[in-house]
Amino acid sequence: MIGRLTGLLLEKNPPQILLDVSGVGYEVEVPMSTFYNLPNSGAKVTLITQFVVREDAQLLYGFLTERERATFRLLLKVNGIGAKSALGILSGMSVEDLAQAIALQNAALLIRIPGIGKKTAERMLLELKDKFGTEFLSPQSAAGQPESGSSDVLNALLALGYNEREALAAVKPLPAGLTVSDGIRQALKYLSKTG
Repeated sequence: MIGRLTGLLLEKNPPQILLDVSGVGYEVEVPMSTFYNLPNSGAKVTLITQFVVREDAQLLYGFLTERERATFRLLLKVNGIGAKSALGILSGMSVEDLAQAIALQNAALLIRIPGIGKKTAERMLLELKDKFGTEFLSPQSAAGQPESGSSDVLNALLALGYNEREALAAVKPLPAGLTVSDGIRQALKYLSKTG
């Protein structure tokens, strides 16, 4: 219904902004990823929007990129995830990181997002497994995306206390076809050299 708005940014009260479009003020809720990239109040801005109608409200959600809106729409299709939860997920994780977590079937990365529990994370992995293509990944992460067999190695590194960036960097150079124990051994060797 309302797919795009261009106007002056009047107010910024996270997660909501007020956008003046030809004298009409639209209250638009945005994820923090969009909020942090907005210009100062009084500047012109264009948002790609999603209009959501509920029994008790009509809400407008705005995004700076089409990938964010497409991800928001996919999240809405997951059983048990509403617009507020989808906005929270996009505020807690970039589209690229979310796509990578889905591709690796890594629930531990999703559980870190406030409001996402183990069952919701597992449901997201199941329902979105075949829906996130490479168009949701940045060119760098699409090229360096670990094989699905590496996800066990990645989970092991995360369990050992390495952060996501370190773990992904250690898994990326691993050759295909390694056993999990050999993969962990080589990844730890790589991390000891770089750390």
